[in-house]
Amino acid sequence: MNLTGKKIVVIGMGKTGIATARFLGKQGAKVAVTDEQPIDKWGGEFEQIAKEKWLEIGNYNTRVLTGACIVVPSPGVPPHNALLVEALKKNIPVVSEIELAYRFLKVPVIAVTGTNGKTTTTTLLGEILKCSGKKTFVGGNIGNPLIEYVEGSQKDDFIVAEISSFQLQWTEKFRPFIAVLLNITCDHINYHGSFAEYRRIKTRVFANQTKTDFAILNAADPEQEEIASIINAQVIKFSSKKVLQKGIFIKKNNIVFRMPGTNEEQYPLSVINLPGLHNVENIMAAIMAARFCGCSQENIIAAVAAFRGLPHRIEFVDEKNSIKFYDDSKGTNVGSVVRALETFTQPVILLLGGRDKDGDFETLKPLLAAKAKKVILFGEARNRISSLIGEDIPVLKKAKLREAIESAYKNAQSGDVVLLSPGCASFDEFANYKERGNYFEDVVRNL
Repeated sequence: MNLTGKKIVVIGMGKTGIATARFLGKQGAKVAVTDEQPIDKWGGEFEQIAKEKWLEIGNYNTRVLTGACIVVPSPGVPPHNALLVEALKKNIPVVSEIELAYRFLKVPVIAVTGTNGKTTTTTLLGEILKCSGKKTFVGGNIGNPLIEYVEGSQKDDFIVAEISSFQLQWTEKFRPFIAVLLNITCDHINYHGSFAEYRRIKTRVFANQTKTDFAILNAADPEQEEIASIINAQVIKFSSKKVLQKGIFIKKNNIVFRMPGTNEEQYPLSVINLPGLHNVENIMAAIMAARFCGCSQENIIAAVAAFRGLPHRIEFVDEKNSIKFYDDSKGTNVGSVVRALETFTQPVILLLGGRDKDGDFETLKPLLAAKAKKVILFGEARNRISSLIGEDIPVLKKAKLREAIESAYKNAQSGDVVLLSPGCASFDEFANYKERGNYFEDVVRNL
């Protein structure tokens, strides 16, 4: 792909946008960058490229598209953005950063996507591969963007990339040799416009695969039932609900991996250190992908046993007066709230709220009735969520997270669990889910 002398517009000057602009400049392109934020709020790394001769700083309007050959939006730029709409009207190709990177990649890609569990599965799979002696780059939607990897020597055996729906939105040739779809539940409707469109974009991860590739699907996910028929790759499924003739499933105290023509393998559930059935599903998907990469059963078990999970994902924080506090700040959609609630058998006081993403909170009603002793709503979304979950569950509403935490502690009794699983974005009060989770932990420890 020859980019020399071509004008390429990069929209969004966060980490990914800046890395993309730098790469394009090194390829000889003329790069126009723009962002709806004023330039003093662009990422600190922008200073490293700000004085490059190939760089043009454009105004945030459609005039920046004049003479453009390609537009590369950062992941957070929605498809209804005015600049993207105008680019499509002018027949200017729009490609995502992962699509651009893929055109230059020499290393096989394992792509992990899904509404929930992407980061855990991606990280664990990377650990298994490394434990197995495979040179591995882990990145994409976590850590370093793929476009940064392209600039290096590319001497790894595998790339394990977390891939979001935002990144899949503008793919054309992107083809992972293993693609994992963990689950599909309602999320990012304000970005994609509808759940049907969100689901369609998620399945694009399989679009360019062939019969030599692998597609890993969740047999227990009703949204994936019809997907297998449109995939050209070899489809292998995992299931936490039933025994499979081919694939990976739970049987008694083991995860069982069964493939035609091979001996059945067993991976003991007892080595898993992560709470919840959803994490067992994540681990099953990682095991299967690792086996297709040539990792041994012995190395897989060792890596799974050593894996302790990631911060802000149903993470135990502290215990006060026999009340346990858990931080699931990464739970930014309704599906993740379901998984968090299903983890506990104790009475739960749930902290729910933040900035709404048009979540389908009404679907939580049966589970809240079964699991939640009380729901404390906070943040911008508190009134909308209250209207959707009804009056059958005791509800309190607080403006700020601190008030919600203090109220939860006041209403809790010995043996209860106080769970922060907000089901919303954090941007009404915090910069991101990590800041929200750290704040929750600080408040809890000082109660």
